[in-house]
Amino acid sequence: MVPTVLVVDDALFMRMMIKDILTKDGFEIVGEAENGIQAVKKFAELQPDLVTMDIVMPEMDGIEAVRNIMKMDPDARILMCSAMGQQPLVVEALEAGAMDFIIKPFHPAKVVEAVRKALRGGG
Repeated sequence: MVPTVLVVDDALFMRMMIKDILTKDGFEIVGEAENGIQAVKKFAELQPDLVTMDIVMPEMDGIEAVRNIMKMDPDARILMCSAMGQQPLVVEALEAGAMDFIIKPFHPAKVVEAVRKALRGGG
């Protein structure tokens, strides 16, 4: 079965980039969200195998979205997407339940490697 992914980022071009990287590697993008509120709603609706989650977003940030998703599904696999210099936020996201993180700008091989690792259950 093809692993399913929900892509969450407030920037359309970032969602497009992640979708492009992952679809080329055989993953199925089942949905997108541009803020944490949408992410939580779509996670409940779609039950993806993995979520790529931006940290800084309007309405509800990625950390709060991780907390909400983990309440719904303690086994959720969430990969944070962060810009350089957001280390304190990344630590907070990992403490909230995220499995790992990838740094923008994305290197396709690193994104795929992190996604595969998270799907295997490794943080």
